Amino acid sequence: MHPHHDLARRLFLRRAAALSAVTGVGAPLALNLSLLGSAAAQGSPGYRALVCLFLFGGNDAFNTVLATDAASWDAYTRTRTQAPDAIALRPPGTAPDPGAAVASPARLGGVLPIAPLTAQGRSYALHPLLGEAKTLFDAGRLAIVPNVGPLLRPTTKAQYGQLSHPKPARLFSHNDQQNTWQALAPEGATRGWGGRMGDLLASANSQPVFTAISAGSTAVWLAGDSVRQYRVTGNGAVTLGVDGNGRVFGSTAIGSALQQLATSTRTSHALELDTAAVARRSIDAEQARRNALRPAGEAPFGTPPASGSYNPNNDPRLQYPNPLTGAMAFNALAQQFQVVARLIDAGRRGATGVQRQVFFVSLGGFDTHDLQNRNHADLMARVGQALAYFDRVLVDLGAAGQVTTFSASDFGRTFTSNGDGTDHGWGAHHVVSGGGVRGGDLYGRFPTLGVKNTNNNNFDSSPDQLGNGSLLPEVSVDQLGYTLGQWFGLSPTALLDIFPNLVNFDAGKRNLGFMA
Repeated sequence: MHPHHDLARRLFLRRAAALSAVTGVGAPLALNLSLLGSAAAQGSPGYRALVCLFLFGGNDAFNTVLATDAASWDAYTRTRTQAPDAIALRPPGTAPDPGAAVASPARLGGVLPIAPLTAQGRSYALHPLLGEAKTLFDAGRLAIVPNVGPLLRPTTKAQYGQLSHPKPARLFSHNDQQNTWQALAPEGATRGWGGRMGDLLASANSQPVFTAISAGSTAVWLAGDSVRQYRVTGNGAVTLGVDGNGRVFGSTAIGSALQQLATSTRTSHALELDTAAVARRSIDAEQARRNALRPAGEAPFGTPPASGSYNPNNDPRLQYPNPLTGAMAFNALAQQFQVVARLIDAGRRGATGVQRQVFFVSLGGFDTHDLQNRNHADLMARVGQALAYFDRVLVDLGAAGQVTTFSASDFGRTFTSNGDGTDHGWGAHHVVSGGGVRGGDLYGRFPTLGVKNTNNNNFDSSPDQLGNGSLLPEVSVDQLGYTLGQWFGLSPTALLDIFPNLVNFDAGKRNLGFMA
């Protein structure tokens, strides 16, 4: 039997046995069909992981990936050169001015040219501080998906103005759009598409608790029907009152007593029983994780200290060039990627009993209504260094082709400036990186940039821009997730269940093609 089919058969039998113990022979037909669909979904053998990099606040895509052809650059500079603090970056080839204000466009120098394989008759560049991301793009390990955002169905500018045309709920709202990106519905949704992928593939994992892991904030993206997210910090799991050796105040006896209290119940009250079960699961998982992970200070994850204990704050592998100070500084985002890399290493070695994992890392501060030049420059420097660090570690582990990272954010920003920042938008450009990515190219049409009318803030000269120049998305979050899900091992049928809006999109355009 082909190993591809053998894995699917074994996973199906494992899940069927587990569910039959719960449901019995009288299980509904729908459940049995769900089993068959799940088995069909699990077709890619070997370890694989998806990593969501969420940029909280709404990243300014217009200063992240830029069109630099003459017409686009003219519209860009005319729109973003506004007093008192112009936010238009300098053109390619502009030398940095060390005497200019800290993190100002003049101080940063020109944007960094990139040459996509499919240039669409235009030229492009990245933010001046995304040099390491440019290196990944040039090497074919990073792709750009232009103008992505939540959509219920393809939407033209004319349709956007029609009340009858379905549109995502509560556009331009931070909480609602964070939730919509992660769970395809506004605030209040409880199941994310990463967690639902984990539901279908968790039977490949002998320890399902390690299926969905957040190294940043709690994320609805990781929540499924059966899969529950497991949260870790840069230093490891969040422990229940004890240290890494199970001690409290240096005593294992006190630590043991505390854990016994946390996992015991005195009544049969449902809430008490559930709380104790969560505590027990947390304690058992932390113990398993602690035994499985190699030390953070061990290569390739970190730099082994010459003496003393490892301190991530002093590790040069976790540092980035801070444009606000001119010095190297600790990058907490890189540390999140560090613990994810350690967990991936453990999974590939069989130490955590997993074949499929979804991870969530995040960085805040992208709500750049003001001081955009300073704040966005610092954020770009952190993101670029963290992505490059993660890529290097995965390459050293021999895992680059088994892990795919993609960016997400609340929304994009307005094309117009409010004087020294931008406001809430909709569509935005995003990146996908990893050894399995068909990098060095754009996947989707890059939007046409226009200029606002003199009597209002509309952009009638562009079919892709709404009021204040916000982008009307061309690519849906569902299409992005569908493409990632097929690489992850899920069948088209399973993915149509996870992404129900896809029935409104042309079947030939659901997979964007950026995965090998």
